[in-house]
Amino acid sequence: MTVWIHHRDPADIATETATATGPLAGLRLAVKDNVDVGGLPTTGACPDYAYTPQRDAPAVAALRAAGAVVIGKTNLDQFATGLVGTRSPYGAVENALRPGYVSGGSSSGSAAAVASGAADIAIGTDTAGSGRVPAAFHGLVGIKPTVGVVSTEGVVPACRSYDCVTIFAADPRLANRAMGVMAAGAPHRPWPADVRLAAPPKPVVAVFRELPDLDPLWRSAFERTVTALSEQGATIVPVDATPFLDAAKLLYNGALVAERYSAVGEFVDAHPESVDPTVGSIIRAARDLPAHRLVTDLAVLERLRTAAMASLAGADALLIPTAPTHPTIADVAADPIGVNSRLGTYTNFCNLFELCAVAVPTDEPHFGVSVLARPFEDAVALDIAAMIMGIEPVEQVWPITAAPVQELIVVGAHLRGQPLEHQLTALGARWGGPVDTAPHYRLAALDTVPPKPAVTRVPTGESGVAIAGERWLLSPAALGRFLANLPAPMQLGAVELADGAWHTGFSCAGAAAESAKDISEYGGWRAALAAGAV
Repeated sequence: MTVWIHHRDPADIATETATATGPLAGLRLAVKDNVDVGGLPTTGACPDYAYTPQRDAPAVAALRAAGAVVIGKTNLDQFATGLVGTRSPYGAVENALRPGYVSGGSSSGSAAAVASGAADIAIGTDTAGSGRVPAAFHGLVGIKPTVGVVSTEGVVPACRSYDCVTIFAADPRLANRAMGVMAAGAPHRPWPADVRLAAPPKPVVAVFRELPDLDPLWRSAFERTVTALSEQGATIVPVDATPFLDAAKLLYNGALVAERYSAVGEFVDAHPESVDPTVGSIIRAARDLPAHRLVTDLAVLERLRTAAMASLAGADALLIPTAPTHPTIADVAADPIGVNSRLGTYTNFCNLFELCAVAVPTDEPHFGVSVLARPFEDAVALDIAAMIMGIEPVEQVWPITAAPVQELIVVGAHLRGQPLEHQLTALGARWGGPVDTAPHYRLAALDTVPPKPAVTRVPTGESGVAIAGERWLLSPAALGRFLANLPAPMQLGAVELADGAWHTGFSCAGAAAESAKDISEYGGWRAALAAGAV
């Protein structure tokens, strides 16, 4: 396999690995060769384009600061123009698990490096599906964040407005951890104050009514995936695919391709012999597009986005096949434009709509599905992807490292499984695990429907108890809405935890608490319920 364009010196890798510290300490990192690594050439899979940067791209720097060790730069479709992995003077990247078939592109080498076991994690980029299609063909997890939340500084642009830096890993938890490091360490676009940090327990998932070009075997696999998701409690809602698929065609068949010429067009014109013929034809075709066509296509895109988002009203996410078929390298050689275009059927529109996506494998080898969610609802997509993979959701989901987050300590009816939990899950709150307060509190039961606890801090010098509770994470705006709807005598205030930290939590107006039944002896609401004290 022609996976690598540059390898680092093994001695340097060994030295860096031996001294690595941090949450990714010693993990082998492959970097797509359109992303800068200080001291290594960046080629974009075009040797005559090469330059040697002095410093890492911020995305790379963030992973290295967390202990990941760069082992080399990986092959790609030249200038990230392709979904096949064959458009490179360094050679076509064969699928690491299925000889004779394409790796998928443009992040071909990155996916193949992880799938073959040569790397633990890999950086890719994604404009039209380059971080998702190779993941599907190799049975990997590919996380493509909301457009703009990870810096693309130090990345050779393909279409600057839509480019994303992505992560490949075989383990979804590792992919999540690496993306969290990258998002926190290489931020670009600020997160809004109102973000859902979890999918609801029983999400509503949209699927396309029509699935054009989908391989019959893979159609059956997709139907099995949808059925399994429904059996886990998800509500499946069919939607019209038209606005999504029409937008997908705009990326290459419309004037939006002008961004590719803006990125590397002058080089392509000046060095035609250095450029892959198919890549060159795509980029040069955008050179003479009139400006009014771009303005027109942007207006069309906005109309399609409005229609698409309207069709998703009430849905938490959209589930789609990642790619419709898995072509051979010979198939691509026979029809390089047509096969590549078909592979983008379900991926091209995603970044145009600023959606986030998580690509995951299914029970059918080389066939994957992608969970797409609204901008900044990356945590929602991750949770539903976990359902598809049959694993527990990741507790420390990566957007928590980057988005504004508030903690809320609950001790009673809002505990997980209790009657008012839904008030938090409806706000996109994420369960953060059990906690205990410092031993300075009194617990009482209010005579309400449903019953609620009253937690009050005892005066200094008086004996109190530690109260068992839970931590929930939610956005600042969600916490504000929750507080606005909180009925008297309940209120929010500062609560001291067993570790001495103070967080926002439930308390109760003094008069109501004083007249309530004291249940402090039970140390927690669930224990009091189990004892019949409430």
